[in-house]
Amino acid sequence: MKRFSLWIPLFILLASATSHAAEILVFAAASLNDALQDIRVRYEAQQEDRVSFNFEASSKLARQIMAGAPADLFFSSDEEKMDQLQAKGLIVESTRTSLLSNTLVLVTSPGQAALQSPKDLLAPGITRLALAQPDTVPAGIYAKAYLQGQNLWVGVADKVIPTENVRAALAAVESGNADAAFVYRTDVRAKTNVQIAYEVPPAEVPPITYPVAVIKDSKNDAAARRFLNYLRTKDAAAAFQKQGFTVLLTP
Repeated sequence: MKRFSLWIPLFILLASATSHAAEILVFAAASLNDALQDIRVRYEAQQEDRVSFNFEASSKLARQIMAGAPADLFFSSDEEKMDQLQAKGLIVESTRTSLLSNTLVLVTSPGQAALQSPKDLLAPGITRLALAQPDTVPAGIYAKAYLQGQNLWVGVADKVIPTENVRAALAAVESGNADAAFVYRTDVRAKTNVQIAYEVPPAEVPPITYPVAVIKDSKNDAAARRFLNYLRTKDAAAAFQKQGFTVLLTP
């Protein structure tokens, strides 16, 4: 009887630890895929919580959350999509953090004639320019705004191939289905079948920032906050920087 009584506190302790474990569902911009997969491995090695992701264009993810999708965290590639959710009371405002920044680049395949500047997109030899959907998807919106600012949009609009998200725009160049694409610098990291032809100066494009927030109706609020807190740590910052992101907050 005494031996059994010794097991009772241990059983209670284990049950308590298990009760704190949760499955966190993060809705995240497609451009965050590589960094967040790395961070998930690091996080799960330290915590009992498990993390899964839904990677898509931020515009599509925002619509899914508005329709009642069971997300715990939203990690957007622009402020506007987060603003839309905030206006509808769908996020916990106190948790909203603009965590990262990125850079827009113009890419081509290695065999493509070099583009010295975006004005070369007007050349007859460039017939297909891949952009994430320029009216709805952040990467495409940024690229369109940049081209409009350079007085190039009217000249290239008929060449635009709209894609579902920024990774699809990159894939179009990789597969030879587009001559060039505007994507994020982080998307090109470690790619050998595309090359950066031009990096857009930050001052010539709307600020590219990545806000993250807990969803108000999250069924795993405490776990979502734990993961969000981890995203602000030096460990997570190192993973983001490894992928080429600029971390806006000093851990």
